[in-house]
Amino acid sequence: MTLKFLLSKVGGSGEICKIVDDGGINERERMFRGSTQLNLDSKGRLAIPAKYRDELLGKCDGHIVVTADPSRCLVIYPQPVWAPIEAQLNKMFSLNEQVRRLQRLVIGNACEVEMDSSGRILIGPYLRQFAGLQKEVVLAGLGEKFELWDMEKWNQENEAATEFIEGEIPSELQGFSL
Repeated sequence: MTLKFLLSKVGGSGEICKIVDDGGINERERMFRGSTQLNLDSKGRLAIPAKYRDELLGKCDGHIVVTADPSRCLVIYPQPVWAPIEAQLNKMFSLNEQVRRLQRLVIGNACEVEMDSSGRILIGPYLRQFAGLQKEVVLAGLGEKFELWDMEKWNQENEAATEFIEGEIPSELQGFSL
């Protein structure tokens, strides 16, 4: 196994040295995966699971962006992961109505939040309403981001994902096997 040493700036904290092998991601650059059932408190705060807190503090000092997703869930990004996505969306040709709608939805609803000392983030009332979030929610890790779903909608999405109809499987999934 060949190791590489990478220097990079992280959240204004100066340069750090990361050791990664050529073939993958090391522990310090773990991806978020799995789903966790959680509860929103009466003020709309979400306690980030302990298994993700240190990673988020390391990646972004607890600075997080929460925004709307066309699937009617919320998407939660560490701020450094969000920045290039926002830049890419802003560069898109905005005379196209569909592009403008997506920009309004995703950028127009983006909220910067910071984890508090208890590892909680506040989900604003409009975003909670947009995603139909009740008390019981699911936080799903999807690589470098999370999706936040109302538990009932999450269960419906998972059920729908198991019901591919012959001929309706996207070409990107042809030949894919778990």
